Amino acid sequence: MRRRALSLGIAGAYVWIAMVAFGGIAVETIVIYPNVFHDPPRSLAGAVEFFQITGPADFFPPMGAVTVLATAASLVLLWRSPVPRRWLAGSLASLLGGEFLFSALYFWPRNEIMFTEGIAVHSAEFLRQVAVEFETGHWFRLAASAVTATTAFIGFLRYHREEVR
Repeated sequence: MRRRALSLGIAGAYVWIAMVAFGGIAVETIVIYPNVFHDPPRSLAGAVEFFQITGPADFFPPMGAVTVLATAASLVLLWRSPVPRRWLAGSLASLLGGEFLFSALYFWPRNEIMFTEGIAVHSAEFLRQVAVEFETGHWFRLAASAVTATTAFIGFLRYHREEVR
């Protein structure tokens, strides 16, 4: 009985964390980034100035680590339940492939170009192009985050349904 309660609690916490991360990515994509990328390179410089104290780079890496740990804990605890396990494994695959790996390979180099090197190294036209690529790619990251949160929720519901029977 205690294991079931622990499993439901950890899986529920994972769902909550995944949904908070999705909400953060949604706010970033829909509210923050249109302001950051509306007039590169000027708006990029304004964003660097605005995010001096804290910014997305301070929130999302630790949030991602907590999300991966919560997924792993949920998978371990729900391993004996094949249907929820498949949903949680899909959630982990979406998290690692669609969010982490995509971020590392696609966003991190563009962040370097726009926010570290900037106009001192690149032309304004190139920075505008990279900003459009970044914003476009971020919609794919938002979709991957939605898949991560949704599959986590379905896995949680499937496990809960098994436990109720």
